[in-house]
Amino acid sequence: MDEAILDIVVIGAGTAGLAALREIRKRSERFALIDDGKWGTTCARVGCMPSKALIEAANAFHRRRDFDTFGIRGAESLRADVPAVLARVRVLRDQFVSGVRKLTDGLGERAITGHARIVAPDCVEVNGRRLRARRIIVATGSEPVVPPPWRALGDRLLTTDDLFERVDLPARIAVVGMGAVGAEIAQALSRLGIEVTAFGSSELAAGLSDPQVNAALLASLRQEFPVHVGAPAVVSAADDGSVRVSNGRQEVQVDAVLAALGRRPVLAGLGLETLGVALDENGLPSIDPTTMRAGASQVFVVGDANAQAPLQHEAADEGHIAGLIASGAVTRRFRRRVPLSIVFCDPEVAVVGRRFSQLDASDVLVGEYRFERQGRARIEQRARGVLRVYAARGIGLLLGAELCAPAGAHLAHLLALAMERTLTVHDLLRMPFYHPMLEEGLRSALRELASQLPPCSESDLAGCGPIGADAIE
Repeated sequence: MDEAILDIVVIGAGTAGLAALREIRKRSERFALIDDGKWGTTCARVGCMPSKALIEAANAFHRRRDFDTFGIRGAESLRADVPAVLARVRVLRDQFVSGVRKLTDGLGERAITGHARIVAPDCVEVNGRRLRARRIIVATGSEPVVPPPWRALGDRLLTTDDLFERVDLPARIAVVGMGAVGAEIAQALSRLGIEVTAFGSSELAAGLSDPQVNAALLASLRQEFPVHVGAPAVVSAADDGSVRVSNGRQEVQVDAVLAALGRRPVLAGLGLETLGVALDENGLPSIDPTTMRAGASQVFVVGDANAQAPLQHEAADEGHIAGLIASGAVTRRFRRRVPLSIVFCDPEVAVVGRRFSQLDASDVLVGEYRFERQGRARIEQRARGVLRVYAARGIGLLLGAELCAPAGAHLAHLLALAMERTLTVHDLLRMPFYHPMLEEGLRSALRELASQLPPCSESDLAGCGPIGADAIE
């Protein structure tokens, strides 16, 4: 068997693999990048980018419901051309994928299409060839979770890996799974005029752990389509060609089911058992998040492949870390960023820093703001949702937040920046908040927190309190 000696082999050309490659190419030409043929990253092909293109079209069409309130007439004559919406999604998707593919142009024989298998801690086999390397980076990504019996549904089964390939969509769809993907896609499809019914096995949706924020989200979504949570759904084919979905409490018959049960690392046939490190029940080794190293080996597992934080920005960070350490640029451990996740439903959902479920209530203060009464939110017809910010009792250090709110993604970034800088409630209240802005809702939540802390000096603008009228808060 033909054998090559290399510095590094990267398995997977997704976000994490490409981030690692960027650092490796600065320091070595003796590398190989292997991909199973899905060049273009999960984010560009089937994840972040096409889903947001679908969501934006759905939100644009949904806005017609507010036209009459704004004094704009004629909304009843508008219609959503779903095939045209999907065609635009694919055009944009192909442009994004093309841009990613350019990152590997010029690699020549160092870019290999094929299924890689690790056959030893320093050896990868692909297409009947063995590549020996000082270090190996595994960035194989993830795939949708689909219960095997569901596959018998054939083309009546949808996943996000094939949803955007459909030329049209059926009139009735059940979305099973109310995590981030399920919440986003269920609302988008409903807003495009499809009859959607959503099911979630957990009482919590969209990655939330704060019951009050979760309740606000579910209440908002249920104004648009039925959402049934708290019991697992059973899916089966009906005699008339439809699909029956039941959770023991509610049952519907639909034309198709979207499986939104999460994603799992692509590990089948990879050969992690050859590394000489212990694997868990899911076939994964212990991964050090500060180095991305698998146990004491010279193998690094990054991005969705390690199931630690399956988010695009985290994958980019992990590839960066692994690329630097594997290429010998650094040996130190990396401090990771403040945790941040965002779900692009409406209102937007976000979790920043420490989750509500991770906190000890005896040590934490909570500041809350509900947007139903905020002036700017009412002007925009977006007056719904809640923001809850958590701070350390006594010192007011910002610890985390969960929210379901208009402009939630922007609020989350502000809070992540504040937590990264280890700011306190009073530190953030010293910052300017322009009027009228949705971000003033954050100031109101912070003021509630400040009321539970020792007061600051009267000469400190962090002590500037509310005036008491919606129009000027």
